[in-house]
Amino acid sequence: MTENNYVGAIDQGTTGTRFMVFDHAGQVIANAYEKHEQIYPEPGWVEHDPMEIWENTKAVVTRALQEADLDASQLAGLGITNQRETTLIWDVETGRPIFNALVWQDRRTTDRVEEIQEAGKVEEIREKTGLECDAYFSATKAEWLLDNADPVKLERIRPQDVRQRAEDGQLRMGTIDTWLIYKLTGQHITDVTNASRTMLYNIREMEWDDELLDEFNVPSELLAEVRPSSDDEYYGYTDADGFLGAEVPVAGALGDQQAALFGQTCFDEGDAKNTYGTGSFFLMNTGENPVKSDNGLLTTVGFQRSGEPVQYALEGSIFITGAAIEWLEDVDLIENAVETAELARSVDSTDGVYMVPAFTGLGAPHWDGRARGTLVGMTRGTKKEHIVRATLESIAYQTRDIAEAMEADSGIEMSRLQVDGGAVKNNFLCQLQSDVIGTDIARPEVDETTALGSAYAAGLAVGYWESIDELRQNWQVDRQFSAEMSSQKADKMYSRWDDAVDAASGWAQSEGDWIWTSCSYRYRWSGSKRRSCCSSSSQPSPAVPSVRPSEHFRPSVSRGSW
Repeated sequence: MTENNYVGAIDQGTTGTRFMVFDHAGQVIANAYEKHEQIYPEPGWVEHDPMEIWENTKAVVTRALQEADLDASQLAGLGITNQRETTLIWDVETGRPIFNALVWQDRRTTDRVEEIQEAGKVEEIREKTGLECDAYFSATKAEWLLDNADPVKLERIRPQDVRQRAEDGQLRMGTIDTWLIYKLTGQHITDVTNASRTMLYNIREMEWDDELLDEFNVPSELLAEVRPSSDDEYYGYTDADGFLGAEVPVAGALGDQQAALFGQTCFDEGDAKNTYGTGSFFLMNTGENPVKSDNGLLTTVGFQRSGEPVQYALEGSIFITGAAIEWLEDVDLIENAVETAELARSVDSTDGVYMVPAFTGLGAPHWDGRARGTLVGMTRGTKKEHIVRATLESIAYQTRDIAEAMEADSGIEMSRLQVDGGAVKNNFLCQLQSDVIGTDIARPEVDETTALGSAYAAGLAVGYWESIDELRQNWQVDRQFSAEMSSQKADKMYSRWDDAVDAASGWAQSEGDWIWTSCSYRYRWSGSKRRSCCSSSSQPSPAVPSVRPSEHFRPSVSRGSW
């Protein structure tokens, strides 16, 4: 079956859409990429046009096949991987979205999240979903769309409001995987990994949770059928009369970070990987049992194959890493990302400068939706080289935050971390990451492991690969980096990172309100440097977070408390 046949993967990411074709050895045969527009209607709001994403998807699939002189009939199967949590609602009759997709980075529902926190519902949500209650996830985005994508506001002709139409089954909701599966096959399906990121799905019962649907007022009629990540019953087929001109089974889907876990062949308990993209996402396979985090990490579904138990994972989600490099370009400190390594090497240190790239808040383990990007420690002697180096160091420090929390939760000390994503082409960053964590960093030959993981999922489902042992044999190390910096120096550099994070915390306040910032009371737990923020409150007294047994308060003086 493998001779002259291949597996395709649609990798729909935050900044663009890629289509790749892989052979049986896991090598890239065809590749095409197209960016899409980033829409910022207001500060902290981020949207994508789903129709642009769909048109780009068709374009990259068509172009990749043409440039490689392949016919769609040579595709044994198609896999999909996607930016997670990004949420949209579309019309069944027209197949068009009722509003732009709200991107995972979008913070417009922060106030709603704080209402839930103040109502004391955070632990219940965490217990069911494994997630922190945060605007990052899909639930509050879906609620906002139902409340605000109003026919009048959108100048629509339809007489019914959005909620009524949702309850009547006229609308569909989904993350980007669901949207693409629908456009490709006509079926309303998502996989277990993407469902687990909505904050509406019970990862222990493995079903949509009625109580969470009630909390966020999301009608069940909107929801997709949830299937395994690698599904030997297939999600459906592409239309022979459609743009591909062939019936190709769509048989695999994973959220991008779970796809990278799969592509890095992290099939066993304790295997870990970190993907450096727009953000960075550190996942560890924890086996068939979900591990509850005491250290600000997420418990999530890692993957599921047809007829097999779910594999769970611990995850540390860092919202901004690669996007911080893009910011350097936006403000003309660099012309392209390749420059960063040379500029960073040109100075011995950051000269005391720290960058906290909290442009859309801070994710794990801090979970501060009101943190904002901050540069501290600058003097008149600060040069752009120092800022560039500080930006790269911020990526390494955020990853160490996660690594310490991951080891504390799992009880496993990592001797090696497998990495992938665009940023790992930067040798300086890889070496810096090894130095800061004190762990070997292994970069694979095929670094597009997100696309590879979805191809593996689809290929296993259609029988292109017969076992995961074949996939393990495909994984090859391109280069391994070992720590060269002394642990004392790394610890000293990292020790000021906490102070920089404190400076960024709670910065985005509600206009016109006096807000007691979350940094007025900070807490940490034994063995970790995490200082996490509680929700802001308009009351003239500190909003005290629920404290897990391993944590204790340490009061401090905070900037902007009154």
